[in-house]
Amino acid sequence: MNAPDKDPQGKTACVIGSGFGGLALAIRLQSAGIETTVIEARDKPGGRAYFWEKDGFTFDAGPTVITDPPCLKELWELSGHDMADDIELMPVSPFYRLNWPDGTNFDYSNDDALLTKEIARVAPGDVGGYGEFLEYAAGVWKEGYVKLGTVPFLDFASMVKAAPALAKYQAWRSVYSIVSKYVKSEKLRQALSFHTLLVGGNPMKTSSIYALIHKLEKDGGVWWARGGTNRLIAGMVRHFERLGGTIRLHDPVVKVHTVGTRASEVETQSGYKAKFDAVASNADIMHSYKDLLAGTKRGEKNAASLAKKSFSPSLFVVHFGLEGSWPGIPHHMILFGPRYKGLLEDIYDHGVLPADFSIYLHHPTVTDPSMAPAGKSTFYALVPVAHMGKLAVDWDQIGPMLEQRILAEVGRRLIPDIEERIVTKFHYAPRDFAMDLNAHMGSAFSLEPLLTQSAFFRGHNRDDVIKNFYLVGAGTHPGAGIPGVVGSAKATAGLMIEDLGA
Repeated sequence: MNAPDKDPQGKTACVIGSGFGGLALAIRLQSAGIETTVIEARDKPGGRAYFWEKDGFTFDAGPTVITDPPCLKELWELSGHDMADDIELMPVSPFYRLNWPDGTNFDYSNDDALLTKEIARVAPGDVGGYGEFLEYAAGVWKEGYVKLGTVPFLDFASMVKAAPALAKYQAWRSVYSIVSKYVKSEKLRQALSFHTLLVGGNPMKTSSIYALIHKLEKDGGVWWARGGTNRLIAGMVRHFERLGGTIRLHDPVVKVHTVGTRASEVETQSGYKAKFDAVASNADIMHSYKDLLAGTKRGEKNAASLAKKSFSPSLFVVHFGLEGSWPGIPHHMILFGPRYKGLLEDIYDHGVLPADFSIYLHHPTVTDPSMAPAGKSTFYALVPVAHMGKLAVDWDQIGPMLEQRILAEVGRRLIPDIEERIVTKFHYAPRDFAMDLNAHMGSAFSLEPLLTQSAFFRGHNRDDVIKNFYLVGAGTHPGAGIPGVVGSAKATAGLMIEDLGA
């Protein structure tokens, strides 16, 4: 609670962008009595959690894995409401089925007995080592997520303060390196390190702190929102509006005007202009500085600095609806390719489009048949690809060919007559990320989650120069993924509420 002389009520704020981070921030601000307006460029809210309805099928753009439900429930509890009134979360088990080209399957869940049985079957010598890895993951979860996940790193001193804990857990080592310290089986090493790819990180380079994802999933489970991730977004919008918030759709912000070192006014494509006491951007971090703050020294200087940083890869996603139902294909599958390290090097370092790939296969209708017409199934197959700064190809030409190769691989490994069963299909390529989301070079996860681009070295939750301009989302601390961007909203909201109440 704020003291009487620190009351932000009557103040106004604008949140640019309605992704998970933007909506979580808007709910927190509105709950604190700050009159908040969300402005979204696209025709629907959600940012990367957009969706399409085609031929009776519902296709979520992503993300599809919901972890740490309490971080979402807290957004309702702030005002004495219950998230269950707006959203039904359904448990997903197994969390993922991992499949290798030799036909080996590994069902990954938080059922200790079943997981131990799976490890004993696939990697019999690693049962004890897995237990030790789990202890490590619990330690980094406590230090990296519980203690630091919602704390803004605004100065280097805050980084120095966190350094001993990071050093204790050898944060300079990669997730794959740490996993390899505990388990010897290459399959199990892949099973325990692939998670960083879900937030844009290369398991061979991403800080071992990200092993916390394993603990996060083990404790909180993996969930699905009935009707799709888009229903979680719709529930957040409903709750935000219930609190008195305003959302403006289909009207891109074109400029954040400044006077001196303060953001003064927000202007949109339609000509709408409004003054706010504070402005927060959930837009792409490069777009925020290069375009929205164009013409300001701060915008130009920070855009030049950001351009030197390493950005996460993009994604190529094939959405398809099939005749028939597939009870034998779980909700989430990883179809590993013949290479792991070499494939990651091709994507992250060499910027080539390799002949092989690993596929994340999403099959929501096995959990929630409402995602497709009766007797039919909704899928998407996702492969990481280099961003457009490294892989400069014509996606209009390459896209259809890559789509065909991916569908053929899914057919070869899981659904032999896939081609005859396709009712509808379309793909989403790096160029679409760039066009629809203003994503720098089509990056799907903003800045790459390297140790040298984390915490203080990531976008700051409050700008250093423009004192009432804030960031929320994947480009700021702590990073991508639903828990990450919702955590960034908590960190940013704390700053904004304190600043506006001063």
